[in-house]
Amino acid sequence: MNTIKKHPHRHIRRTGEDWAVDITVHVLAVLIFVACFYPFYLAIVLAFNDGKDAALGGIFFWPRQPTLENFKHFIEDPIWGKALLVTVSRTVIGTVVTTLFTAMVAYGLSAQDLVFRKVYMTMVIIAMYFSGGIIPYFAVLRALHLVNNFFVYIIPGMLNLFFVLVSISFFQGIPRELSESARMDGAGEMGIFTRIIIPISLPLLATIAIFTAVGHWSSWFDSAFFVNNKDLRTVGYQLMSIVNKSNTSMSGVLTPEAAAANRTTTMSIQVTAMLVAVFPILVVYPFFQKYFITGLTIGSVKG
Repeated sequence: MNTIKKHPHRHIRRTGEDWAVDITVHVLAVLIFVACFYPFYLAIVLAFNDGKDAALGGIFFWPRQPTLENFKHFIEDPIWGKALLVTVSRTVIGTVVTTLFTAMVAYGLSAQDLVFRKVYMTMVIIAMYFSGGIIPYFAVLRALHLVNNFFVYIIPGMLNLFFVLVSISFFQGIPRELSESARMDGAGEMGIFTRIIIPISLPLLATIAIFTAVGHWSSWFDSAFFVNNKDLRTVGYQLMSIVNKSNTSMSGVLTPEAAAANRTTTMSIQVTAMLVAVFPILVVYPFFQKYFITGLTIGSVKG
């Protein structure tokens, strides 16, 4: 009987075409990385550089006049301090409320024997694709006394309809025997949801939480249109407003002596605020990464 010898470490001869493709792919990958990373790196350099000096240009790879004046100005400015407090509050509260409320609604709609389930599902789908527009939306918020109120950041976004549909598919993939056995032991629906469903749904909840948190943290639209109180402005709104300012308008409100002593500019404060806005997301993301990657495929294949 003939035996076939296997060579698991057999070297595969590469052709010139293979080398050309590999080199092209690696070069393009490096160029894309540089094009995406360098603007962020340059913002870091400008944030740690003297604002007046940075306005002269010529800074590309490292600070020419290193300083922490931009961050000091940012921290000492009461406008940014209040905006940061409001943004952190809405992000934490909004993320927790939206994640739990969305999961609860989706869990209820995942029950096939739910009365009027088709009606509810139709309402969810229609509401996800169509809206009344900004004016009717504002009228509803005013009728609910949410205009110029902190809870305008929380209540309207409590239910994420896209994640409702994704969560329904996930919950329907959970074996019904788990909930049925819990009911036989005397557990109610809320007990089943909190003790059984939530622990095995961490990838789903983490995915909803990180998307919701990023949305709350970077949001500025609701602060611009539905809030007049300056104490309720968010970091996103303040960042958008400072983009529209110029160095001339900033120095115009200062005396010549104060303008000479002030080493910050609109651009330096802008990049500093951008770093402060991005930093929490960069810190939190690694802790949610394992759940986030798993959660991206949730709902695509039912168990």
